[in-house]
Amino acid sequence: MIQQAIQHIQSRTALRPEIAVVLGSGLGAFADELIHRTEIPYSEIPGWPPSTAVGHAGKLLVGKLDGREVAVMAGRAHLYEGHTQAQVTHGIRVLHALGVQSVIFTNAAGGINLSLQRGGLVLISDHINLQGANPLVGPNDDRLGPRFPDMSAPYDPGLRALARATAVALGITLREGVYVAVTGPNLETRAEYRMLRALGADVVGMSTVPEVITAVHMGMPVLGVSIITDQCLPDALAPVSLDRIIAVARTAEPRLSALVRGVLERLN
Repeated sequence: MIQQAIQHIQSRTALRPEIAVVLGSGLGAFADELIHRTEIPYSEIPGWPPSTAVGHAGKLLVGKLDGREVAVMAGRAHLYEGHTQAQVTHGIRVLHALGVQSVIFTNAAGGINLSLQRGGLVLISDHINLQGANPLVGPNDDRLGPRFPDMSAPYDPGLRALARATAVALGITLREGVYVAVTGPNLETRAEYRMLRALGADVVGMSTVPEVITAVHMGMPVLGVSIITDQCLPDALAPVSLDRIIAVARTAEPRLSALVRGVLERLN
């Protein structure tokens, strides 16, 4: 299925990107910055699951940005949509086989750390997987990666240092923290937020971790950045709607786009 997907993508574009950007909820505008781009709906790519979540365009774009060939996943699939771990990570497998060497993941997340503000950016330093599943379960294909991949530094230290330096140069406030992935689709209870904070999580979301595990399995350096769309404070918890989450993400997107573009410009 991976080979069929590659054949289809290569039949649509002659570009061979070496870096990819995955866009989360409400973060699709970055894809518009690509020039000479080809847009391929996920529904047309063999094995690629559709993205039904609000704020996810559901298409792969391949184009150029500042002279660099880039692939952009405008939206992703989630476990809560009924997809399997293999389906959720299929796009990352395909991009690796296409020649992509490193991936920048973005997402909209809830802020558990009391110091995080709505609309702020958080550089992911590590993660906790509470989705109850792992994309590497099952027979291991040694052509893709080892049976027991090391996860001591899933978010590449060099890329994180580059992101911090870029943020300083652009005057963008960039906090750093641990991302915890839950299955969803409901938001968490007060008791669950207290538990997640006690476990050491700073932000919480419903994506990214399976994709990161898959990328690391294949030896791809990874960078992750979250936009804080709501404050998950159990003692002052207010109801939040999806519309509000998307609105906050879109408000903060220009700063995220500037950060990602700055990283791409400085990346060797």
